[in-house]
Order: sequence, then structure tokens, then C-alpha cells
Amino acid sequence: MSSTIYKKIPNPVYSIAMMPRGPRIPTRAATSETETIGQRIARLRKERGLTQKQLAEKVGIVQVLVSDYEKGKLRLHAEMVVRFARALGVKTDEFLGLTENASEKGVVKPDLKIMRRLNRIASLPPNEQKIMLKAIDSWLQASQRKA
Repeated sequence: MSSTIYKKIPNPVYSIAMMPRGPRIPTRAATSETETIGQRIARLRKERGLTQKQLAEKVGIVQVLVSDYEKGKLRLHAEMVVRFARALGVKTDEFLGLTENASEKGVVKPDLKIMRRLNRIASLPPNEQKIMLKAIDSWLQASQRKA
């Protein structure tokens, strides 16, 4: 038998400079620390009076995927972030929670029932839209006079 001498090689020294760093930008804004991306999708969708099916059509996917994104079952890749942000009418930074959105800055959020009614009015022919808007304006003016 041959006697082989094994030389112990010391472990390389790792310095702090060699250690991987975390993300340089925060993953969540201070105002939305507890809100996941899925919860944000659901909130933005509801604020705009959209169903999952309607949002899916705007994004170009099926409703089941919107549900899975909202539940956190699927992760968004860059293209989907852009598509959702466009469909929901927000900047990608706001969509990702990196900046405050308009609803968090004190802007009044429209009620879901009101948004659905406005969508129905928007789908009417232009002459019927004018009639509806005049009736609403008249009612608002009358209620302001009472107050």
C-alpha cells in the first residue's frame, strides 16, 4: 500500500464584500407593508369596479389566472406587471407598491356600486348619456342647495 499524505487545504476566507447583498430598493412601500402583490391586484381591481373576468380580458389572460395571482399562487413576471398596471391604469411603481398611489394620498375612492353604474352609463348611446348626466347634475345641484 502506498501512503499518501493528504494536505489539508484551508477554507477560503469570505469577506463581507464578497457576500451577496439584498435588494437595493425596498420591496414594499412603507404604506403597504402588509399588502401582498395579489392583495394589491384585488384592491385595485375592486376600486375600478372590475370583475376578475373583466380584468382578465383587459390583461389578455383567463379569469382563473387573475384569481391565482390575487391568491398569491402565481408569481408575476415583468411582462405581466406591465400588463396589469396598464389594465388597472396605474404606474408600475404604484402597482408594485414602491410608491404611494392616489388612493393612499387622500383621494376619495369611488364606491363599487357607483363605478358599476357609471360603466353602465358609459355603455349607453351618446344621446342617452347626455340625458343621464343632466339628470345627475340637476339632482346634485338640488342636493347642494338643501345643504
